[in-house]
Formats: sequence, structure tokens, C-alpha cells
Amino acid sequence: MTLDILYFAWLRERIGAPRERVETSAETVRELVAELIARGERHAAALSDLGAVRVAVDQVLSDLDAPLGGAREVAFFPPMTGG
Repeated sequence: MTLDILYFAWLRERIGAPRERVETSAETVRELVAELIARGERHAAALSDLGAVRVAVDQVLSDLDAPLGGAREVAFFPPMTGG
């Protein structure tokens, strides 16, 4: 499947791009993260501490075990605070 991957804030800075389109066989977000980390040093550095990363699948806040079947977009971003 083809997914649009979006990166926000310091994740975008570490990866060096705001978005990319990837072909993946991942069935869950966790599997997608493993594939992205394998792409290279920048992805590995950005996604090394998953406790500091939040994810949304098709604009719905999700967890790492969320299924990707039928998804079109996955976004990675730092935790948000209110105020």
C-alpha cells in the first residue's frame, strides 16, 4: 500500500522533510515505524524514542498497534500540551 507520511515539529527537522510517500507492507503503525527506521540514520534518530512521539492515522489519534488497512495518511508529531 502507498501511504503519505507527515512529520511535524522536531521530527520534521530530524528527518529533513515535512512529508514523504512510502510503499509499505506494514499492517500496523509499529511495523511502519520499523520500516521507516530501517530507511536510514535520520529516521532512526527521529523515531528512536517512541515515548516522545504521537501518531495519527487518517487524522485520528492512534497508538502503535493501530491497524493500517485502508489508511492513506500517517502523521508523527510530539506530544501536545494545552494552555
